[in-house]
Amino acid sequence: MSVLLDRLRAIVGAANVLTEGDLSAWEQDWRKRSRGKALAVVRPGDTQQVAAVVQACAATDTSLVPQGGNTGLAVGSIPDESGTQVLLSLQRLNRIRSIDAANLTMTVEAGCVLQTLQETARNAGFLFPLSLAAEGSCTIGGNLATNAGGTQVVRYGNTRDLCLGLEVVTPQGTVWEGTSGLRKDNTGYDLRDLMIGSEGTLGVITAATMKLYPLPAAQLTAWAAVPSLEHAVTLLGLAHRRLGPGLTGFEVMGKFALSLVAKHFPALRVPFADDDAVPYCVLLENSDSESEDHARARFEALLETAFEDGCVTDAVVAENLTQAHQLWHVRESIPLAQAEEGLNIKHDISIAVSRIPAFVAETDALLAREIPGVRLVNFGHLGDGNLHYNVQAPDGGDNKAFLRDHEDRINTLVYDAVEKFAGSFSAEHGVGSLKVDKLEKHKSPVALEMMRAIKRGLDPQNILNPGRVIRLA
Repeated sequence: MSVLLDRLRAIVGAANVLTEGDLSAWEQDWRKRSRGKALAVVRPGDTQQVAAVVQACAATDTSLVPQGGNTGLAVGSIPDESGTQVLLSLQRLNRIRSIDAANLTMTVEAGCVLQTLQETARNAGFLFPLSLAAEGSCTIGGNLATNAGGTQVVRYGNTRDLCLGLEVVTPQGTVWEGTSGLRKDNTGYDLRDLMIGSEGTLGVITAATMKLYPLPAAQLTAWAAVPSLEHAVTLLGLAHRRLGPGLTGFEVMGKFALSLVAKHFPALRVPFADDDAVPYCVLLENSDSESEDHARARFEALLETAFEDGCVTDAVVAENLTQAHQLWHVRESIPLAQAEEGLNIKHDISIAVSRIPAFVAETDALLAREIPGVRLVNFGHLGDGNLHYNVQAPDGGDNKAFLRDHEDRINTLVYDAVEKFAGSFSAEHGVGSLKVDKLEKHKSPVALEMMRAIKRGLDPQNILNPGRVIRLA
Protein backbone atom coordinates (compact mmCIF):
# COMPACT_ATOMS: atom_id res chain seq x y z
CA MET A 1 0.00 0.00 0.00
CA SER A 2 2.97 2.32 0.35
CA VAL A 3 3.17 2.60 -3.43
CA LEU A 4 -0.47 3.67 -3.58
CA LEU A 5 -0.02 6.21 -0.79
CA ASP A 6 3.00 7.68 -2.57
CA ARG A 7 0.92 7.95 -5.75
CA LEU A 8 -1.93 9.66 -3.88
CA ARG A 9 0.49 12.13 -2.30
CA ALA A 10 1.83 12.96 -5.76
CA ILE A 11 -1.71 13.65 -6.99
CA VAL A 12 -3.14 15.79 -4.17
CA GLY A 13 -0.07 16.79 -2.18
CA ALA A 14 1.28 15.16 0.97
CA ALA A 15 -0.67 17.54 3.22
CA ASN A 16 -3.91 16.20 1.79
CA VAL A 17 -3.23 12.51 2.40
CA LEU A 18 -3.94 11.93 6.10
CA THR A 19 -2.90 8.67 7.72
CA GLU A 20 -2.07 9.63 11.30
CA GLY A 21 -3.51 11.67 14.14
CA ASP A 22 -7.15 12.14 15.02
CA LEU A 23 -9.19 11.22 11.94
CA SER A 24 -12.50 10.87 13.78
CA ALA A 25 -14.03 13.72 11.77
CA TRP A 26 -13.89 11.42 8.75
CA GLU A 27 -13.94 7.96 10.31
CA GLN A 28 -16.82 8.34 12.79
CA ASP A 29 -20.43 8.67 11.70
CA TRP A 30 -22.60 11.67 12.55
CA ARG A 31 -24.47 9.95 15.38
CA LYS A 32 -21.22 8.59 16.87
CA ARG A 33 -22.53 5.05 16.81
CA SER A 34 -20.01 3.65 14.32
CA ARG A 35 -16.29 4.14 13.79
CA GLY A 36 -14.19 2.81 10.91
CA LYS A 37 -10.53 2.86 10.02
CA ALA A 38 -9.28 4.33 6.75
CA LEU A 39 -6.08 3.46 4.93
CA ALA A 40 -5.91 7.20 4.31
CA VAL A 41 -8.12 10.27 4.15
CA VAL A 42 -7.52 11.82 0.73
CA ARG A 43 -8.60 15.40 0.05
CA PRO A 44 -8.47 16.28 -3.67
CA GLY A 45 -8.83 19.90 -4.69
CA ASP A 46 -10.51 19.61 -8.09
CA THR A 47 -12.29 17.19 -10.39
CA GLN A 48 -9.14 16.09 -12.22
CA GLN A 49 -7.51 15.19 -8.92
CA VAL A 50 -10.60 13.16 -7.98
CA ALA A 51 -10.35 11.31 -11.29
CA ALA A 52 -6.65 10.62 -10.78
CA VAL A 53 -7.26 9.33 -7.24
CA VAL A 54 -9.97 6.98 -8.49
CA GLN A 55 -7.69 5.75 -11.27
CA ALA A 56 -4.90 5.05 -8.80
CA CYS A 57 -7.22 3.13 -6.51
CA ALA A 58 -8.74 1.19 -9.39
CA ALA A 59 -5.25 0.16 -10.55
CA THR A 60 -4.56 -1.40 -7.14
CA ASP A 61 -8.12 -2.71 -6.61
CA THR A 62 -8.50 -0.45 -3.56
CA SER A 63 -12.02 0.55 -2.60
CA LEU A 64 -13.00 4.17 -1.94
CA VAL A 65 -15.64 5.71 0.29
CA PRO A 66 -16.77 9.14 -1.02
CA GLN A 67 -17.71 11.61 1.71
CA GLY A 68 -19.19 15.10 1.82
CA GLY A 69 -19.97 16.74 5.16
CA ASN A 70 -20.31 13.37 6.94
CA THR A 71 -23.74 14.30 8.27
CA GLY A 72 -25.55 11.19 6.99
CA LEU A 73 -27.67 9.06 9.30
CA ALA A 74 -27.40 5.67 7.56
CA VAL A 75 -23.64 5.03 8.07
CA GLY A 76 -22.95 5.29 4.36
CA SER A 77 -19.95 7.60 4.20
CA ILE A 78 -17.38 6.27 6.65
CA PRO A 79 -14.85 3.48 5.98
CA ASP A 80 -15.23 -0.02 7.32
CA GLU A 81 -12.93 -1.33 10.05
CA SER A 82 -10.45 -3.08 7.74
CA GLY A 83 -8.02 -0.18 7.37
CA THR A 84 -7.85 -0.89 3.62
CA GLN A 85 -10.29 1.68 2.24
CA VAL A 86 -9.47 5.18 1.03
CA LEU A 87 -11.77 7.86 2.44
CA LEU A 88 -12.31 10.32 -0.41
CA SER A 89 -13.28 13.67 1.11
CA LEU A 90 -14.86 16.15 -1.32
CA GLN A 91 -14.81 19.11 1.07
CA ARG A 92 -12.07 21.01 -0.80
CA LEU A 93 -14.23 21.07 -3.95
CA ASN A 94 -16.16 24.03 -2.58
CA ARG A 95 -16.35 26.61 -5.35
CA ILE A 96 -19.41 28.30 -6.81
CA ARG A 97 -18.61 27.99 -10.49
CA SER A 98 -21.31 30.20 -11.96
CA ILE A 99 -24.79 31.67 -11.65
CA ASP A 100 -26.93 31.87 -14.79
CA ALA A 101 -29.62 34.39 -13.92
CA ALA A 102 -31.54 33.97 -17.16
CA ASN A 103 -31.55 30.19 -16.88
CA LEU A 104 -32.28 30.32 -13.12
CA THR A 105 -29.41 27.96 -12.33
CA MET A 106 -26.28 27.82 -10.21
CA THR A 107 -23.39 25.46 -10.93
CA VAL A 108 -21.50 24.47 -7.80
CA GLU A 109 -18.90 21.96 -6.70
CA ALA A 110 -19.82 18.98 -4.55
CA GLY A 111 -18.09 20.19 -1.39
CA CYS A 112 -20.09 23.42 -1.14
CA VAL A 113 -21.89 23.59 2.19
CA LEU A 114 -25.65 23.82 1.71
CA GLN A 115 -25.92 27.04 3.72
CA THR A 116 -23.34 28.62 1.40
CA LEU A 117 -25.56 27.80 -1.58
CA GLN A 118 -28.56 29.34 0.16
CA GLU A 119 -26.69 32.54 1.03
CA THR A 120 -25.03 32.85 -2.39
CA ALA A 121 -28.38 32.49 -4.11
CA ARG A 122 -30.00 35.02 -1.75
CA ASN A 123 -27.23 37.55 -2.32
CA ALA A 124 -27.81 37.22 -6.05
CA GLY A 125 -31.53 37.83 -5.59
CA PHE A 126 -32.69 34.21 -5.81
CA LEU A 127 -33.95 31.38 -3.62
CA PHE A 128 -32.29 27.97 -3.34
CA PRO A 129 -35.01 26.14 -1.41
CA LEU A 130 -33.32 23.00 -0.10
CA SER A 131 -33.37 23.32 3.70
CA LEU A 132 -32.57 20.81 6.45
CA ALA A 133 -31.26 20.82 9.99
CA ALA A 134 -27.65 20.04 9.02
CA GLU A 135 -27.45 22.79 6.38
CA GLY A 136 -24.53 24.46 8.13
CA SER A 137 -22.41 21.31 7.75
CA CYS A 138 -23.80 19.09 4.99
CA THR A 139 -22.59 19.49 1.40
CA ILE A 140 -24.54 19.56 -1.82
CA GLY A 141 -22.67 16.49 -3.10
CA GLY A 142 -23.86 14.51 -0.11
CA ASN A 143 -27.37 15.93 -0.47
CA LEU A 144 -27.43 14.69 -4.06
CA ALA A 145 -25.84 11.35 -3.25
CA THR A 146 -28.59 10.63 -0.70
CA ASN A 147 -31.38 12.57 -2.47
CA ALA A 148 -31.95 14.57 0.71
CA GLY A 149 -35.41 15.91 1.48
CA GLY A 150 -35.85 18.56 4.14
CA THR A 151 -38.61 20.95 5.09
CA GLN A 152 -39.76 22.33 1.71
CA VAL A 153 -40.29 19.13 -0.27
CA VAL A 154 -44.03 19.73 -0.30
CA ARG A 155 -43.46 22.53 -2.84
CA TYR A 156 -39.99 22.12 -4.34
CA GLY A 157 -39.38 18.38 -4.12
CA ASN A 158 -36.32 16.43 -2.99
CA THR A 159 -32.77 17.33 -4.02
CA ARG A 160 -33.29 15.27 -7.20
CA ASP A 161 -36.03 17.67 -8.26
CA LEU A 162 -33.72 20.66 -7.79
CA CYS A 163 -30.89 19.31 -9.97
CA LEU A 164 -30.54 19.90 -13.72
CA GLY A 165 -27.15 18.30 -14.28
CA LEU A 166 -24.10 16.65 -12.78
CA GLU A 167 -20.39 16.24 -13.21
CA VAL A 168 -19.37 12.73 -12.10
CA VAL A 169 -16.15 10.73 -11.89
CA THR A 170 -16.84 7.14 -12.88
CA PRO A 171 -15.43 4.07 -11.09
CA GLN A 172 -12.82 3.87 -13.84
CA GLY A 173 -11.63 7.43 -13.19
CA THR A 174 -13.14 9.07 -16.27
CA VAL A 175 -15.19 12.27 -16.04
CA TRP A 176 -18.78 12.54 -17.24
CA GLU A 177 -19.56 16.21 -17.80
CA GLY A 178 -23.30 16.79 -17.66
CA THR A 179 -23.78 20.23 -16.09
CA SER A 180 -25.36 21.96 -19.10
CA GLY A 181 -28.44 22.96 -17.08
CA LEU A 182 -30.94 21.90 -19.73
CA ARG A 183 -34.52 21.44 -18.61
CA LYS A 184 -35.21 19.23 -21.60
CA ASP A 185 -32.76 16.58 -22.78
CA ASN A 186 -34.42 13.40 -24.01
CA THR A 187 -31.31 11.62 -25.30
CA GLY A 188 -31.38 8.17 -23.77
CA TYR A 189 -31.06 6.99 -20.19
CA ASP A 190 -31.18 9.66 -17.50
CA LEU A 191 -27.70 9.29 -16.00
CA ARG A 192 -28.29 12.22 -13.69
CA ASP A 193 -31.19 10.52 -11.93
CA LEU A 194 -29.23 7.28 -11.79
CA MET A 195 -26.41 8.96 -9.86
CA ILE A 196 -28.66 10.95 -7.53
CA GLY A 197 -29.55 8.79 -4.54
CA SER A 198 -26.92 6.16 -5.36
CA GLU A 199 -24.89 7.10 -2.23
CA GLY A 200 -21.51 7.09 -3.97
CA THR A 201 -21.82 3.51 -5.19
CA LEU A 202 -22.02 4.26 -8.92
CA GLY A 203 -19.91 7.40 -9.30
CA VAL A 204 -18.39 10.34 -7.43
CA ILE A 205 -20.40 13.54 -7.85
CA THR A 206 -17.96 16.45 -8.20
CA ALA A 207 -20.25 19.28 -9.36
CA ALA A 208 -23.90 20.00 -10.06
CA THR A 209 -26.16 22.52 -11.75
CA MET A 210 -29.02 23.37 -9.41
CA LYS A 211 -32.29 25.23 -9.95
CA LEU A 212 -32.89 28.70 -8.55
CA TYR A 213 -36.21 30.43 -7.88
CA PRO A 214 -37.30 34.04 -7.44
CA LEU A 215 -37.24 35.23 -3.85
CA PRO A 216 -40.77 35.21 -2.39
CA ALA A 217 -42.32 38.60 -1.73
CA ALA A 218 -44.08 37.27 1.37
CA GLN A 219 -43.26 34.45 3.77
CA LEU A 220 -45.73 33.52 6.49
CA THR A 221 -45.36 30.94 9.24
CA ALA A 222 -47.83 29.58 11.77
CA TRP A 223 -47.68 27.09 14.64
CA ALA A 224 -51.03 25.36 15.14
CA ALA A 225 -52.34 22.99 17.80
CA VAL A 226 -54.39 20.11 16.37
CA PRO A 227 -56.53 17.56 18.25
CA SER A 228 -55.20 14.52 16.36
CA LEU A 229 -53.20 13.34 13.38
CA GLU A 230 -56.46 12.98 11.46
CA HIS A 231 -57.09 16.69 12.01
CA ALA A 232 -53.53 17.46 10.89
CA VAL A 233 -54.20 15.63 7.61
CA THR A 234 -57.45 17.55 7.22
CA LEU A 235 -55.58 20.81 7.79
CA LEU A 236 -53.03 19.81 5.16
CA GLY A 237 -55.77 19.27 2.59
CA LEU A 238 -57.33 22.62 3.45
CA ALA A 239 -53.93 24.33 3.13
CA HIS A 240 -53.40 22.78 -0.30
CA ARG A 241 -56.78 24.05 -1.48
CA ARG A 242 -56.43 27.55 -0.02
CA LEU A 243 -52.72 28.22 -0.59
CA GLY A 244 -52.00 26.11 -3.68
CA PRO A 245 -48.31 26.08 -4.62
CA GLY A 246 -47.67 28.73 -1.96
CA LEU A 247 -47.65 25.98 0.69
CA THR A 248 -43.92 25.40 1.15
CA GLY A 249 -43.72 23.59 4.48
CA PHE A 250 -46.01 21.43 6.60
CA GLU A 251 -44.42 19.76 9.64
CA VAL A 252 -46.09 17.71 12.35
CA MET A 253 -44.70 17.25 15.89
CA GLY A 254 -45.94 14.98 18.65
CA LYS A 255 -46.31 16.20 22.22
CA PHE A 256 -43.50 14.05 23.61
CA ALA A 257 -41.09 15.21 20.92
CA LEU A 258 -41.78 18.82 21.83
CA SER A 259 -41.56 18.08 25.56
CA LEU A 260 -37.95 16.97 25.01
CA VAL A 261 -37.16 20.35 23.43
CA ALA A 262 -38.74 22.16 26.38
CA LYS A 263 -36.83 19.94 28.81
CA HIS A 264 -33.35 20.13 27.28
CA PHE A 265 -33.51 23.63 25.73
CA PRO A 266 -35.56 25.66 28.23
CA ALA A 267 -34.47 28.92 26.61
CA LEU A 268 -36.58 28.02 23.56
CA ARG A 269 -40.23 28.94 23.79
CA VAL A 270 -42.27 25.90 22.71
CA PRO A 271 -45.85 26.99 21.95
CA PHE A 272 -48.56 25.10 23.86
CA ALA A 273 -45.94 22.98 25.66
CA ASP A 274 -47.88 23.14 28.93
CA ASP A 275 -51.24 22.24 27.40
CA ASP A 276 -51.89 18.54 28.00
CA ALA A 277 -54.88 18.72 25.65
CA VAL A 278 -52.61 19.28 22.63
CA PRO A 279 -51.33 15.92 21.35
CA TYR A 280 -49.85 17.29 18.11
CA CYS A 281 -48.70 20.60 16.68
CA VAL A 282 -48.27 21.62 13.05
CA LEU A 283 -45.79 24.13 11.65
CA LEU A 284 -46.92 25.43 8.28
CA GLU A 285 -45.33 27.94 5.97
CA ASN A 286 -46.63 29.89 3.00
CA SER A 287 -44.31 31.63 0.53
CA ASP A 288 -45.96 33.84 -2.03
CA SER A 289 -45.21 36.23 -4.85
CA GLU A 290 -48.08 38.55 -3.96
CA SER A 291 -47.84 41.40 -1.46
CA GLU A 292 -47.38 40.78 2.25
CA ASP A 293 -50.83 42.19 3.09
CA HIS A 294 -52.68 40.02 0.56
CA ALA A 295 -50.70 36.91 1.48
CA ARG A 296 -51.27 37.43 5.21
CA ALA A 297 -55.01 37.96 4.72
CA ARG A 298 -55.26 34.69 2.80
CA PHE A 299 -53.11 32.85 5.34
CA GLU A 300 -55.15 34.07 8.29
CA ALA A 301 -58.38 33.21 6.45
CA LEU A 302 -57.08 29.64 6.14
CA LEU A 303 -56.52 29.46 9.89
CA GLU A 304 -59.95 30.93 10.62
CA THR A 305 -61.57 28.24 8.50
CA ALA A 306 -59.46 25.61 10.25
CA PHE A 307 -60.71 26.88 13.63
CA GLU A 308 -64.30 26.75 12.43
CA ASP A 309 -63.85 23.22 11.09
CA GLY A 310 -62.31 22.07 14.38
CA CYS A 311 -59.00 20.91 12.92
CA VAL A 312 -57.10 23.66 14.78
CA THR A 313 -57.67 24.49 18.44
CA ASP A 314 -55.08 27.24 18.86
CA ALA A 315 -52.44 28.94 16.72
CA VAL A 316 -49.55 31.39 16.75
CA VAL A 317 -48.74 33.36 13.59
CA ALA A 318 -45.22 34.76 13.29
CA GLU A 319 -45.25 38.54 12.97
CA ASN A 320 -41.88 38.70 11.23
CA LEU A 321 -39.03 36.56 9.93
CA THR A 322 -37.29 36.55 13.31
CA GLN A 323 -40.32 34.96 14.95
CA ALA A 324 -40.65 32.54 12.04
CA HIS A 325 -37.03 31.47 12.48
CA GLN A 326 -37.66 30.94 16.19
CA LEU A 327 -40.56 28.61 15.45
CA TRP A 328 -38.50 26.66 12.93
CA HIS A 329 -35.66 26.48 15.45
CA VAL A 330 -37.95 24.70 17.87
CA ARG A 331 -38.88 22.16 15.20
CA GLU A 332 -35.25 21.62 14.15
CA SER A 333 -34.17 21.16 17.77
CA ILE A 334 -36.16 17.95 18.20
CA PRO A 335 -33.32 15.64 17.02
CA LEU A 336 -30.83 17.48 19.23
CA ALA A 337 -33.15 17.22 22.22
CA GLN A 338 -33.63 13.52 21.59
CA ALA A 339 -29.86 13.06 21.51
CA GLU A 340 -29.63 14.88 24.86
CA GLU A 341 -32.21 12.45 26.25
CA GLY A 342 -29.96 9.55 25.29
CA LEU A 343 -29.25 6.99 22.59
CA ASN A 344 -32.35 6.20 20.57
CA ILE A 345 -33.64 4.21 17.63
CA LYS A 346 -34.33 6.32 14.56
CA HIS A 347 -36.73 5.54 11.74
CA ASP A 348 -37.03 7.62 8.58
CA ILE A 349 -40.20 6.28 6.99
CA SER A 350 -42.59 7.27 4.24
CA ILE A 351 -46.31 6.47 4.20
CA ALA A 352 -49.10 7.83 1.99
CA VAL A 353 -50.38 10.91 3.83
CA SER A 354 -53.91 9.54 4.01
CA ARG A 355 -52.70 6.40 5.83
CA ILE A 356 -50.41 8.03 8.39
CA PRO A 357 -52.97 8.36 11.21
CA ALA A 358 -53.87 4.65 10.99
CA PHE A 359 -50.20 3.63 10.79
CA VAL A 360 -49.29 5.67 13.87
CA ALA A 361 -52.25 4.45 15.91
CA GLU A 362 -51.59 0.80 15.07
CA THR A 363 -47.80 0.94 15.47
CA ASP A 364 -47.93 2.98 18.69
CA ALA A 365 -50.20 0.33 20.20
CA LEU A 366 -48.02 -2.50 18.88
CA LEU A 367 -44.81 -1.10 20.39
CA ALA A 368 -46.49 -0.28 23.71
CA ARG A 369 -47.75 -3.85 23.91
CA GLU A 370 -44.53 -5.58 22.83
CA ILE A 371 -42.02 -3.37 24.70
CA PRO A 372 -43.75 -1.68 27.65
CA GLY A 373 -42.58 1.80 28.59
CA VAL A 374 -41.08 2.84 25.25
CA ARG A 375 -41.43 6.53 24.45
CA LEU A 376 -42.25 7.54 20.89
CA VAL A 377 -40.68 10.65 19.37
CA ASN A 378 -42.90 11.18 16.36
CA PHE A 379 -42.35 14.19 14.09
CA GLY A 380 -41.59 15.01 10.50
CA HIS A 381 -42.65 16.24 7.10
CA LEU A 382 -46.35 15.41 7.01
CA GLY A 383 -46.74 17.42 3.81
CA ASP A 384 -44.84 14.76 1.85
CA GLY A 385 -45.65 11.75 4.04
CA ASN A 386 -42.23 11.45 5.70
CA LEU A 387 -42.19 10.71 9.44
CA HIS A 388 -39.23 10.44 11.79
CA TYR A 389 -40.80 7.76 13.93
CA ASN A 390 -38.18 7.38 16.63
CA VAL A 391 -38.13 5.25 19.76
CA GLN A 392 -36.66 6.28 23.11
CA ALA A 393 -35.93 3.96 26.02
CA PRO A 394 -38.32 3.97 28.99
CA ASP A 395 -37.85 6.88 31.35
CA GLY A 396 -34.90 6.26 33.67
CA GLY A 397 -33.76 3.19 31.77
CA ASP A 398 -30.30 2.26 30.51
CA ASN A 399 -30.20 3.58 26.94
CA LYS A 400 -27.28 1.42 25.81
CA ALA A 401 -28.87 -1.71 27.23
CA PHE A 402 -32.17 -0.76 25.61
CA LEU A 403 -30.55 -0.52 22.19
CA ARG A 404 -28.63 -3.75 22.71
CA ASP A 405 -31.67 -5.70 23.80
CA HIS A 406 -34.44 -4.18 21.69
CA GLU A 407 -33.17 -2.36 18.59
CA ASP A 408 -33.43 -5.27 16.17
CA ARG A 409 -36.86 -6.22 17.46
CA ILE A 410 -38.17 -2.65 17.28
CA ASN A 411 -36.81 -2.16 13.76
CA THR A 412 -38.51 -5.35 12.63
CA LEU A 413 -41.83 -4.31 14.17
CA VAL A 414 -41.72 -0.81 12.68
CA TYR A 415 -40.52 -1.81 9.21
CA ASP A 416 -43.00 -4.67 8.95
CA ALA A 417 -45.74 -2.18 9.83
CA VAL A 418 -44.42 0.22 7.20
CA GLU A 419 -44.56 -2.56 4.60
CA LYS A 420 -48.11 -3.44 5.66
CA PHE A 421 -49.11 0.16 4.95
CA ALA A 422 -47.30 0.09 1.56
CA GLY A 423 -44.65 2.56 2.70
CA SER A 424 -40.88 2.89 2.53
CA PHE A 425 -38.42 2.24 5.37
CA SER A 426 -36.12 5.00 4.06
CA ALA A 427 -37.69 8.28 2.99
CA GLU A 428 -34.79 10.75 2.89
CA HIS A 429 -31.81 9.36 4.81
CA GLY A 430 -30.79 6.65 2.37
CA VAL A 431 -29.76 3.04 2.94
CA GLY A 432 -26.01 3.26 3.62
CA SER A 433 -24.66 0.22 5.46
CA LEU A 434 -27.19 0.53 8.27
CA LYS A 435 -30.20 -0.63 6.26
CA VAL A 436 -28.73 -2.99 3.64
CA ASP A 437 -30.42 -5.98 5.29
CA LYS A 438 -33.72 -4.12 5.34
CA LEU A 439 -33.45 -3.37 1.62
CA GLU A 440 -32.91 -7.05 0.87
CA LYS A 441 -35.94 -7.96 2.97
CA HIS A 442 -38.41 -5.32 1.84
CA LYS A 443 -37.45 -4.67 -1.80
CA SER A 444 -38.75 -7.01 -4.47
CA PRO A 445 -36.32 -9.60 -5.92
CA VAL A 446 -36.78 -8.08 -9.37
CA ALA A 447 -35.83 -4.60 -8.13
CA LEU A 448 -32.83 -5.97 -6.24
CA GLU A 449 -31.48 -7.78 -9.28
CA MET A 450 -31.94 -4.68 -11.46
CA MET A 451 -29.93 -2.70 -8.89
CA ARG A 452 -27.20 -5.34 -8.82
CA ALA A 453 -27.03 -5.35 -12.62
CA ILE A 454 -26.54 -1.58 -12.65
CA LYS A 455 -23.83 -1.77 -9.99
CA ARG A 456 -21.99 -4.59 -11.80
CA GLY A 457 -22.25 -2.80 -15.13
CA LEU A 458 -20.91 0.55 -13.93
CA ASP A 459 -18.53 -0.65 -11.22
CA PRO A 460 -17.38 -4.18 -12.10
CA GLN A 461 -14.47 -3.96 -9.64
CA ASN A 462 -16.90 -2.96 -6.85
CA ILE A 463 -14.50 -0.29 -5.62
CA LEU A 464 -16.96 2.56 -4.96
CA ASN A 465 -18.52 2.34 -1.49
CA PRO A 466 -18.84 -1.46 -1.48
CA GLY A 467 -21.38 -2.97 0.90
CA ARG A 468 -23.49 0.18 0.88
CA VAL A 469 -27.04 0.27 -0.51
CA ILE A 470 -26.80 -3.15 -2.18
CA ARG A 471 -24.67 -6.26 -1.72
CA LEU A 472 -23.40 -8.00 -4.85
CA ALA A 473 -22.81 -11.39 -3.22
